[in-house]
Amino acid sequence: MSNVTEKVTGFLDPLLKLHEYIRDAVVAAMEGQQAEKLAQVHREEDGDTIYAIDAVGEEMLLAFCETLFRESREHSFVLIAEGLAQGAKDAPIVFPRGTDEASAAFRVIVDPIDGSRGIMYQKRSAWILTGVAPNHGADTSLQDIVLAVQTEIPLLKQHLSDQMWAIRGHGAHAERYNRVTAERFTLQLCPSKAESIAHGFAMISRFVPGVRDELAAIDEEIVMGALGPPNPGKALCFEDQYISTGGQLYELMSGHDRFVADLRPLMETVAAGRGLRLGLCCHPYDLCTVLIASEAGVLVTDASGHPLNARLNTTDDIAWAGYANDKIRQQIEPLLQKALRRRGLGK
Repeated sequence: MSNVTEKVTGFLDPLLKLHEYIRDAVVAAMEGQQAEKLAQVHREEDGDTIYAIDAVGEEMLLAFCETLFRESREHSFVLIAEGLAQGAKDAPIVFPRGTDEASAAFRVIVDPIDGSRGIMYQKRSAWILTGVAPNHGADTSLQDIVLAVQTEIPLLKQHLSDQMWAIRGHGAHAERYNRVTAERFTLQLCPSKAESIAHGFAMISRFVPGVRDELAAIDEEIVMGALGPPNPGKALCFEDQYISTGGQLYELMSGHDRFVADLRPLMETVAAGRGLRLGLCCHPYDLCTVLIASEAGVLVTDASGHPLNARLNTTDDIAWAGYANDKIRQQIEPLLQKALRRRGLGK
């Protein structure tokens, strides 16, 4: 085990506890408030709209970081989180307080609630996402992350909550927590071994308006190319528009989905041609737990088929594709690249 890996393991237990605190606090807030209150806009950020429910996780995150490794320079870290890591004049927050950013040992990127739209209306689980990487300054990237933790924030009517984590090179691990009995069970992450998307779930994200028709056209072109036209009265495959990047990764690593792609950043020219601005896109903090999916066997690339990478920040737009296994990638990736090139969107 490398020196960096040995040091980063010190983050694991505290982060698991932090995730549990945030999960429980958000569930308690949902129990005590009406959905309309939690859905109120709290503030606007460059990368996203922050709702009242998001503030619950943010407050706990800051309080936790104030006490985490309070005196430990060995575990000093730069916090990257929407609305928090940008202090006065965009200065990042470094812990322990007073530590110089350049001398901090790690960078910790967090999305306290990924999927807030779904959870605040009690439609779908949300996720707490955290990635830890050695500090290489502003150029620290997703590929540098050596520890990731992801925890489910369940619906009120749901008593089970899944939690996953991974240390680079040591596989993915998961537990299922019973909120009623407080019992924990080991959970095996098993991406689909199917060799085709036929009769399975596969999709391209198109859950915000503006260019949904173009994204749907790409989706149709890929599915038709892979499976041919539908037979009367039959469904060749299905889709599930999960409005959470962490949730999409979970669906891939748990065997529920076989292919997922989020191409929204590529649609900028399409939107501009319609006199529109590009809307909400995926950002690095949404993908900070991609290490867990990769350690579980999921193949995740950028839109061109190269290894996924991006600087750890809250603003850059990222396009990505995820495949449950190499056979699915062989079936879908050439069709995806062809569809993008035909529209002048690929390389």
